Amino acid sequence: MKFAFDNTYARLPDRFYARVSPAKVREPRVVKVNRALAEVLGLDAEQLASAEGAEALSGNALPEGAEPIALAYAGHQFGSFVNQLGDGRAILLGEVVGKDGKRRDVQLKGAGRTPFSRGGDGRAALGPVLREYVVSEAMAALGVPTTRALAAVTTGEPVFREEVLPGAVLTRVAASHLRVGTFQFFAARGDREALSTLASYALARHYPEAAGSGNDALALLDRVIEAQASLVARWLGVGFVHGVMNTDNTSISGETIDYGPCAFLDEYDPEKKFSSIDRGGRYAFGNQPGIAQWNMLRLAEALLPLLADDKDEAVRLATERVQRFTGLFVEAHERVLRAKLGLAREEDDDLALAADLLDRLASNGVDYTLFFRRLCASAEDPAADAQVASLFAEPGAFRDWAEAWRRRLAREDVTPEARARAMRLVNPAFIPRNHRIEALIQAAVRGDFEPFETFVRVLERPYEDQPELAHLGEPPQLDERVQYTFCGT
Repeated sequence: MKFAFDNTYARLPDRFYARVSPAKVREPRVVKVNRALAEVLGLDAEQLASAEGAEALSGNALPEGAEPIALAYAGHQFGSFVNQLGDGRAILLGEVVGKDGKRRDVQLKGAGRTPFSRGGDGRAALGPVLREYVVSEAMAALGVPTTRALAAVTTGEPVFREEVLPGAVLTRVAASHLRVGTFQFFAARGDREALSTLASYALARHYPEAAGSGNDALALLDRVIEAQASLVARWLGVGFVHGVMNTDNTSISGETIDYGPCAFLDEYDPEKKFSSIDRGGRYAFGNQPGIAQWNMLRLAEALLPLLADDKDEAVRLATERVQRFTGLFVEAHERVLRAKLGLAREEDDDLALAADLLDRLASNGVDYTLFFRRLCASAEDPAADAQVASLFAEPGAFRDWAEAWRRRLAREDVTPEARARAMRLVNPAFIPRNHRIEALIQAAVRGDFEPFETFVRVLERPYEDQPELAHLGEPPQLDERVQYTFCGT
């Protein structure tokens, strides 16, 4: 099995990771290979889908050149700091430079115990593996920066949670697996040398254009703040709720990482949460921008020893940078909302127009995705307003807002057809509906993977109407709504 590894992280000092091999499994079987991603990585998809591929993707046989390691990191979990976490069930095989010239990690998730497992079994159940495959690939198709799924395999072995479940392994691909918590790990130990090494490594790997300023840590902090502000704005644009925005789940590269109890909004509600462990709503939909800024403050704290020799100056620089987050997020979110509303240029009252709409969606229990997709038709022909208004408990709430929206549209020289076309490129017809994911997981546990295959295929083209499978874009009935999602660890 040929992967053409070039492993830079494994060449860093030993305290950055633990060398560990995946645990062997009894009877690996390939469920899915992401052929398009395999092509980008320069891998043979047919070989990956073979029996030989199943051995490599399960961890039974290491590909030539692999240097398996589990990464060390710490993190704030629901606001409380834990000074050692690390990859407890994920093993990084190595790094591959794809045909596009980009370097990516290839990691097996659910590959067995590591020195960071903290009593866990290091395994993954089939359900969480399929959830991450579906949602991460949907996010990629939606245009949101994300880790990717290369493959899913079953292990032929059970895992024991609240019930006995089939085991599986996900092959995850990421720009890297560096997290805010990676920096916190070394900061907590007062290891300035490791912090400096890590900052320079992360900057060179993810933001090489920013290198050379003489202060790698400050340049890195700037870029990560910008990336996270943009990322969370995009999450809100598609109605995504991460579920567990701990600092160990916050990527330095600006990708969405660690799809645990994640979900997408059905009806719009800024206080909506799905995670069964988020009892206080810390990571609710509307709280995500504030939490992202809080996480950036934690990164800044970890980097303080590198920002300046004088502590007061370091604090000033860190505070100044983190305070930029709000403005960066607002600008990014405004761009997202303008595009969703079909506004081609900026005007001062645009944010107020969008905020008024969101308030009306929340008070009327309107499905977020369905509303914006139908609004595309209204932008082209006001006769479609009746269908949009029918989504509201009080249809007049839409009609009142639509009058202001149309006055705003009239100030732009854009044809209705061109506007609707542009809106359909940012307002998806299909998202990974929670009830659909639950249904495909239940089917897969029974041995039926056809619903999984069909949904993955539909979500590859989320902005296209697919009439023959339109039912997969429909909101759930009341009795189908998913109230809670689970990590599955």
